[in-house]
Amino acid sequence: MLSARVIVSRAYSRSTKVVKAPHASVLVEPPQVAHAGAEAVDDRRVKPYSSIPGPRALPLLGNSWRFLPFVGTYKIEEVHKTSQHLYEQFGPIVKLSNILGRPDMVFLFDADEIERVFRSEELMPLRPSMPSLNYYKHVLRRDLFGDTGGVIAVHGENWYNFRTKVQQPMLQPRTAKLYVRPIEETADAFVNRIQAIRDENDDVPEDFINEIHKWSLESIARVALDKRLGCLAPYLAPESDAQRMIDAVGTFFKNVGNLELKIPFWRLFPTPTWNKYINALDVIRSVSSRYIDSAMEELERNPRPLDHTSSLLQRILQNTNKKTAYNLALDMFLVGIDTTSAAIASILYQLALNPDKQEKLFREIEQVLPNFDSHLNAENVDSFSYLKACIKETLRMYPVVIGNGRCMTRDTVIAGYEIPAGVQVVFQHLIISNQERYFSEPKKFTPERWMKASHCQGESGLCPVRKPIHPFVSLPFGYGRRMCLGRRFADLEIQALIAKIVKKYRVEYHHEPLQYKVTPMFMPTGPLKLRFLER
Repeated sequence: MLSARVIVSRAYSRSTKVVKAPHASVLVEPPQVAHAGAEAVDDRRVKPYSSIPGPRALPLLGNSWRFLPFVGTYKIEEVHKTSQHLYEQFGPIVKLSNILGRPDMVFLFDADEIERVFRSEELMPLRPSMPSLNYYKHVLRRDLFGDTGGVIAVHGENWYNFRTKVQQPMLQPRTAKLYVRPIEETADAFVNRIQAIRDENDDVPEDFINEIHKWSLESIARVALDKRLGCLAPYLAPESDAQRMIDAVGTFFKNVGNLELKIPFWRLFPTPTWNKYINALDVIRSVSSRYIDSAMEELERNPRPLDHTSSLLQRILQNTNKKTAYNLALDMFLVGIDTTSAAIASILYQLALNPDKQEKLFREIEQVLPNFDSHLNAENVDSFSYLKACIKETLRMYPVVIGNGRCMTRDTVIAGYEIPAGVQVVFQHLIISNQERYFSEPKKFTPERWMKASHCQGESGLCPVRKPIHPFVSLPFGYGRRMCLGRRFADLEIQALIAKIVKKYRVEYHHEPLQYKVTPMFMPTGPLKLRFLER
């Protein structure tokens, strides 16, 4: 076991010990318990913040010029390539300082150090997230959001109080499993949609990602509001609420990176990018508000006791007020569409590139759903061990969010350097989860590396990777108190859709390799022209 250090804080009169867990051979969830065996950091060996390696800042412009068109070399949509370059040039910890309008960033490329930061976090951890969205919620549209604001781009006591009210129904596995049936119905509708949109070669259209967005929006509405939006109807008009919502979410994510990392002129005057961003948020808010208001009116007209068919909105309303339920549903629409869509696109792409893995997955699905009319339920979804491994492996190679992070609330020692309060520490999960030091043959799609030994008995050679998996290398849903609230539902939606697709179709891809960009979701670029051949 590697030793852990003591994270030193000026905010306390004594050091706060951070302890380390033995690394499990299979990552199901990061362990939540503390471990013994920490070693103190000698204060005399702590290096100053100024000595952290990183690109040199210019007078006046700092490092902001690197994100400028023509003269800069850093592109927002290729920030993953920039991160890889910084790691190769400077090593496991890199400082990107003097970016106009935002705090310094420290990029961390070491799973042990990431673990120590996570395990030392306070009751209300501060996560770097979208000051532009924070401004929208708490200044521009404060009359609508009030003091609650939801969980996205909210911090401190407001975040803590909101999260405390909603996390129990959101994070309990048994609650998510209550929605297996509506999630399965939406997956079945999407499978039928695939059949309808294939051409004579069984290829889907180039804009297939938009079809996945429709499924994602429909799934969120079924779970959150118990409403069918009709997103998977034969024809969805461009001016329909559903398509406007999908387009607005795309515009929101397309512009948020530019607002966060480039020179923030939007703080001084409304730039064209800012106007697009605000207009998109207003569309998301107005359309989702109509959906939410309609669902609330239905609950008031037809009150009923809570049962297995109740919407998530109704469950939340049992323990809190309408404003809290409203803001939670709005956040689910805001961040839920693109995240699950990106995951589905990457999983289908990897299965198409690896037909042997797809065939093995098909055999497992046939065992769980043997008949044409077999249904998913709260029990058999737990039998998808290889499906879950395929999802984990895809999200290791292509995490939907390429990194996580924390804004230091006190002076802290990380990797032997003193990090001042206010600095944003960015955990580079995409980079480290594709490194040989953590995974053998990291560029190879090997779901078996996530399988427990008991699932590999009698299948010699199918568990070739014996290297223990560090529990803090790949964290697609985050970790700790700010872990993704919707992870249980997203997991279930992804499992249901992939199971239904692979049961009916063999998925193929016969075009140029897809490239990825940060939107800020990590999404494949170019036409997603998958081929779906009926089995």
